[in-house]
Amino acid sequence: MNGIHDLGGMHGLGEIHYRAQEPAFADEWEGRVLAMFLSLFAIGTINLHAFRHGMERMNAAHYLSSSYYEHWLASVEKNLDEAGIVSTAEIEARMAQLKGN
Repeated sequence: MNGIHDLGGMHGLGEIHYRAQEPAFADEWEGRVLAMFLSLFAIGTINLHAFRHGMERMNAAHYLSSSYYEHWLASVEKNLDEAGIVSTAEIEARMAQLKGN
């Protein structure tokens, strides 16, 4: 594999910054994304290969401009859509509703 998501071992991307006592989740929603993944994994809707493949199919610019758990969320959304559980259109409609559009 040689995609934008395969950054491990690449040089020149700069220093990784972290706090010594960094919390497990920067925001509450990140824990919810982890819970969604674990739930889908536990019931067999998603496996590790499908989960990684969901992230590998992200647009390169979106991948590079988004956070770790945003990658996870994109994969969960993609896999839910492909499993016929929740469509991308349903997710987008709900997001518009939450934003008040």
